[in-house]
Amino acid sequence: MSAHGTLLLVEKCSHCISWYDIESGRRVHSVALPSYPHEFVTDRADRYAWVGHYGVETSGHAGAGGHSLLQIDIAAGVLVRTIDLAPFNRIHGLQMDEQDRLYALSEEKATLLVLDRPSIDDGPRRAVPSGGIKSHLFALTRDGGTAYCMNLLSHTVTKVKPWDPLAAPVACHPGDKPEGYCLSGDERTLFVSNRWSGTLAAIDTESMTVRKRAPSRDDPTRIYRWSDNLLLVTNYGERSVSLVDPHTLEEVDHVPMQARAIALSFDRERGVAFVSQDDDRVGVFDVRTRRFESYIATQREPDVSKVIGSRG
Repeated sequence: MSAHGTLLLVEKCSHCISWYDIESGRRVHSVALPSYPHEFVTDRADRYAWVGHYGVETSGHAGAGGHSLLQIDIAAGVLVRTIDLAPFNRIHGLQMDEQDRLYALSEEKATLLVLDRPSIDDGPRRAVPSGGIKSHLFALTRDGGTAYCMNLLSHTVTKVKPWDPLAAPVACHPGDKPEGYCLSGDERTLFVSNRWSGTLAAIDTESMTVRKRAPSRDDPTRIYRWSDNLLLVTNYGERSVSLVDPHTLEEVDHVPMQARAIALSFDRERGVAFVSQDDDRVGVFDVRTRRFESYIATQREPDVSKVIGSRG
C-alpha cells in the first residue's frame, strides 16, 4: 500500500478491482473478477473488501446476473474466495455495520441478506424481504438494526429490520425511481434522489413520511453527505455535480463536468471527492474550492471507490 494512500476502485467493464496511487494516479495492481462487478465494501480495518457480482452492465440490462460475493485480501491484492449466494442473484447494494456484519441486497429477489461473520461464513445466516421490486441499493444504520431499500420499479423506499423476523417492511413513495441515498449524521433523515421525477426528498426515518421535496437537475443518480451542512448530488443526465443544503434541499452551487458521474467517494483528510466518470477517468474534486483539480486515467467504466491508507 502506498504511504500516500490508495484509491481502491472497481472497474466495471474491465471486470476487475484495482489499486491506484493517489498522489501519482498510477494504477499499481488489479485483480480480475467475473464479468460486471459493481458495488463493494470493506471492513473497518480495511483488511478485506467484498465485491458484489451483479453480472450485467447496468440495472437497465436484462439477464439473471451473478449470485456471489467476492472476498478480496486488500494488502495481499488477491481474491481469497467466492461466496455463493444462489438462488439470490444480481447482488448489488452492499453495506457493513459497526460490528463488521455484511449486508447484501439481491435486486432480482428483492431480498436483503446478512452474513454475521463474512470473513468465514459460507452463506447468509438470515434474509429479509425488501418489500419492494427491483431493490437496487440501501442505506444502513450504524448498528445494522434498520435498512432503507431503494426499489426502482415499485418507486418506493422501504424500511426493513434485518434482525427482527416479524417486522414488516414500511413503504414510502418519495418520487419515481428512487436510487441515490444517504442518511443524516443523526440517522433521523434519509435523503433520496429520484431519477425519473427529477427531485430530491428528505424522509423522516421514524415515520417514513416525506418531510421535504425539491427539484433537482436532470437525472440525479446519487446523493452523498459531505457534512451535516452539505450534500453532493451527481446529475447523470446533465453531466454535473450539485452542492445542496440538506436543511432546505436547495442547490448552493453547481459544477459542470466533461462526462457523466457514476459514483464518488470522499477523502476528508485531503478535502476532496474522487468522482468516477464514464469517460474512464476519476476526477479529483476539491470540495472547498469546488473545482476539479486533476484527473486519474483508469480502465473501462470506473465505478465505486474507497480511499485506504493515509499519507503517513
